[in-house]
Amino acid sequence: MTREMHISEPDLRVLAEDLVRGGTRLIGPARPPGKDGAVVYREVKGLDEIVLVGDPPARSLKEFFLPPTEVLFTYRQKQGDVELAPAPHVFPPQVVLGARPCDAAAVSVVDKVMDWDYHDELWFGRRQATTIVSVACSGGDASCFCTAVGLAPDVAKGSDVLLVPVEGGFHAEILTEKGEVFVAAHATRFAAGGRSEAAMAYRAAARGKAEANLRTDPAKIRAFLESSFEHPIWEGIALRCHGCGACAFVCPTCHCFDIVDEAESVATGARRRNWDTCQTAKFTLHGSGHNPRKGQDCRIRQRLMHKFAIYPGRFQEILCTGCGRCVRICPGGMDLLEMLDRIGREPAAPGEAGRGAP
Repeated sequence: MTREMHISEPDLRVLAEDLVRGGTRLIGPARPPGKDGAVVYREVKGLDEIVLVGDPPARSLKEFFLPPTEVLFTYRQKQGDVELAPAPHVFPPQVVLGARPCDAAAVSVVDKVMDWDYHDELWFGRRQATTIVSVACSGGDASCFCTAVGLAPDVAKGSDVLLVPVEGGFHAEILTEKGEVFVAAHATRFAAGGRSEAAMAYRAAARGKAEANLRTDPAKIRAFLESSFEHPIWEGIALRCHGCGACAFVCPTCHCFDIVDEAESVATGARRRNWDTCQTAKFTLHGSGHNPRKGQDCRIRQRLMHKFAIYPGRFQEILCTGCGRCVRICPGGMDLLEMLDRIGREPAAPGEAGRGAP
């Protein structure tokens, strides 16, 4: 059951100092040190660096649970044997302070596939070590559409503690057992009793702003996708796509990767996991030269199928949190809101349902 409290901004500042002083890694949305660059999630030393309120950072939280590249194990050849040394899967504690709710929710969504046919120890090692304190956003910008995928600017999903800005500080909702442990460890920084009425007003305004960007029915989108595998709509949608994969790399829920063995010397090396994306031509290229997704129309179709039909069918979760990063970063001007709005208006048609990996 959710427990409500209050924390003032000065107390939140001291809490952040307590964490850093105690050796806990503190992560928050911040600009590069001493620069005016884009806000990204990075390690910080205090609350002064964190941008608590505003649009989603340019990159998501994904890299703190699934790094762009990481070692799975190292190997050493020794005469006729090979010695393997797995990467450690126990990590030091870290706290994300100021996570946007769409990013916190994304981590929870990806949990499903990371514990599907194989329990990913590296992913869950970082998950176990991390406490997520999110801050309800004000509704984002014109590219945000969290409400269209069943979420909201104040959604609690994936967060251990949710802060809602109110006068004099933040209304705090303790949501999980991990959140209870966190608050108990910093009990002197929190005050009993929340600010429910002020928080409700903030939330209502934020939801209204996000809802205005896109109103559609995910069930209709899924029905169209599952019945329109060969629909000519895909050729038109794909015309602007460069196949660069930028959308996947900033996406909080895209999780495709490849695995390679990299030699470091004659006798030593490492097996690494690296981010990859279904939007590049080589992603499905066979050794024979055959490519089942040889055109960009097929690859765009796979991206939308995966997010709005395949993943929901397997895990009952939409593989999208409506953060809008793919729209903001696309060099070709691809707009997912436009695509979803158009697809949501198309009638489902008889046809072969698409297939793809989870």
